[in-house]
Amino acid sequence: MNDIKIWVDGEPDVVEKGSTLLELSKRYQEKFKQKILVAKIDGRYKELFHHIRYSCQIEFCDLNDTFANRIYVNGLILLANYACKSLFGNHFALKVLHSIDKGIYIETSRAITKEELMDVKVKMNQLISQALPIEKVNVSRMDAIEYFKNIHNDSKVKLLNYTTNTYITLYKLGNMYEYLYSMMPVSTDAFTDFDLTYVTETGFVLQFPTPYMEKIEPYQEHKQMFEVFEEYRSWKELMSLDNVADLNKKVSTGKIADIIRIDEVLQSNRLLQLAKQIHSRKDELKIVLLSGPSSSGKTTTCRKLAMYLESFGLHPKTISMDDYFRDNKDSIIRPDGKPDYECLEAIDLNLFDEQISKLLKGEEVLTPTFNFLLGMKEFKNHMKLESNDILMIEGIHGLNPKILTNIPANKKYKVYLSPLIELNIDNLTRISTTDNRLLRRLVRDNRTRGHGVDYTLASWQSVREGEEKYIFPCQDYADYTFNTALSYEIGVLKTYAEPLLYSVPVDSPYYDEAKRLIDMLQFFLPIPSEDIPDDSILREFIGRSCFHD
Repeated sequence: MNDIKIWVDGEPDVVEKGSTLLELSKRYQEKFKQKILVAKIDGRYKELFHHIRYSCQIEFCDLNDTFANRIYVNGLILLANYACKSLFGNHFALKVLHSIDKGIYIETSRAITKEELMDVKVKMNQLISQALPIEKVNVSRMDAIEYFKNIHNDSKVKLLNYTTNTYITLYKLGNMYEYLYSMMPVSTDAFTDFDLTYVTETGFVLQFPTPYMEKIEPYQEHKQMFEVFEEYRSWKELMSLDNVADLNKKVSTGKIADIIRIDEVLQSNRLLQLAKQIHSRKDELKIVLLSGPSSSGKTTTCRKLAMYLESFGLHPKTISMDDYFRDNKDSIIRPDGKPDYECLEAIDLNLFDEQISKLLKGEEVLTPTFNFLLGMKEFKNHMKLESNDILMIEGIHGLNPKILTNIPANKKYKVYLSPLIELNIDNLTRISTTDNRLLRRLVRDNRTRGHGVDYTLASWQSVREGEEKYIFPCQDYADYTFNTALSYEIGVLKTYAEPLLYSVPVDSPYYDEAKRLIDMLQFFLPIPSEDIPDDSILREFIGRSCFHD
């Protein structure tokens, strides 16, 4: 017997050479609350199919690991697709559209009833109890194209025509093959928890546990968010932009400049409509609060909105909530010993509320600017509101009901900002708004602060945790949701982000995440930036913005 010495979570163990990670995981499963989904070998993620052939460090991961959770979700989509085809036939199709309320909204190719959706859930649970294997199959790209042509999966065919790989990986469940751009669990019994919620006759929400929410909570409708996505979808249909392959066709046929111009005009028109709504209430409104997750384009949106309001005769004055951070000596400290700038308590709320109240009373105040190098506020700016002035406050906690409680609701207008992209890779693979924002942040951090990819990825987890705790729960308090996504932007961001991602060394703990983003970007043809106007939200990240540079 040829034994290999290994270390599992730092503890020594011995395994027979050639054993799979799945076989080894059974020894350690009882240490986990959830099913083991994937493992790290010397820091690199590997599927449980993987054979152990040399001495190494091994770390098992369940769905509380961000990378493993993504595998869980993609596997659930595979399972739901298989269940639907088993029940309704091969011509029944799903289209994964966008995230909503800790879940994913999925469209069906025909109307279904609540009873039929319940049948899907029952079928999925049956498949889970059968512990069916999910097999990994390597095939030639041309054979894959032929297979997807034969089953009339046009979105896969179009996409594979834009890839150059000679061979690709498919996953087989039952008699169905799928191309999912993701690692997979080894069998259907990995899916310990999920829920399906009927939303419309052609759409439902797939819910699942996340690293930020161990138990699935009851679905809550977000009507305003749905309306924004519907508006975005109408624009996509108008421009024949359903997926990445359609965008690539615009690039390859020389039509991308028109897409850029029209996209920018439509976004500016939406911002103009927002300004009109605010102006229509000018006699009572005194404050506009803008909030959204990281890299939503808050700064540019705030500046452009201020210009529109000025064109209506209002005089906006801007305050950033970041300038009201507590001095470092008084700050909330994270477990790693660094100041916590994400939590609401990081803001000096007493000073903030006091100064805003004084401004609304017509008093002059000395507002702070936070010096991040010194870790303290510096009071240098005199501010006073005149009769036609309106205060614009930008910050991640702008929608939180715990701020400015002493100011009547009719004097405040709340705007939620986020790049709510709905451009799919194909029918079963969406581009997440989180990935869109991460690409923006990678490019901006490198350009403006000289930060490498490792630095941004290292901080991203704490940023995401802060968003889940403090921003997303407040989005329904918004009077208006403004979509800052541009349909063409990932093709542009690719030209800036891809070289940065390739710089991440193999021994970096962030190599797998960098590679995942590279794999996503490979489906996009690069889009040059010369046709992007200098007041575009995208310029906030790639540079040459008239508001920032």
